[in-house]
Amino acid sequence: LLLPDTVEALWKSLSPKVRNQIRKSEKLGLVVEWGREECLTDFYRVFCHNMRDLGTPVFPQKLFAGILRAFPEAEIAVVRFKHRALAAGIVLHGSGVTEVPSASSLRKWNWTCANMGLYWAMLQRSVERGQKEFDFGRSTLESSTYRFKKQWGAQPYPAHWQYHVFRGTACDLRPDNPRFRLATAVWRRLPVWLTRCLGPWIVKGIP
Repeated sequence: LLLPDTVEALWKSLSPKVRNQIRKSEKLGLVVEWGREECLTDFYRVFCHNMRDLGTPVFPQKLFAGILRAFPEAEIAVVRFKHRALAAGIVLHGSGVTEVPSASSLRKWNWTCANMGLYWAMLQRSVERGQKEFDFGRSTLESSTYRFKKQWGAQPYPAHWQYHVFRGTACDLRPDNPRFRLATAVWRRLPVWLTRCLGPWIVKGIP
């Protein structure tokens, strides 16, 4: 998404539907907290819960701690409702571009529009820092995440991948492969604490 020079111009560029959802999160009293290591625990808690609901093994917390150590311009945004973290994301402010390597929200709290409040806060932050572009990250065309990003005005660009497969084809490794359907369904039913223990061990073997 190409960013305007002011937050006011950014707000005016949004559709009425998006603005209404942002207003709803504000009227409910959701607040956004910015930080780094002090926000990591809340970010990771939301991240683990969301990844469990998606049926995907989770990365270890030390990966995100390493991102914060390696990139001084990295920040964490946490959306809270009565002190409870409902959504959180990591943003990396590069040279003219702000990127979101990971953002999550709790599904049971979708009615609060916490995820909309999170992205609005991250976009505002980017404009206030004088950034020119906001990178929402990769998505499969026409997926739910693709449509979520598109509603903010984001434009798609192709991502080119290079790979070498020892056996089978690259399509065999896609998460929508029917072979993984049972494993995904089982993972979604596991307690979050267990996925936090098993996920880092499993995900290192997934390309």
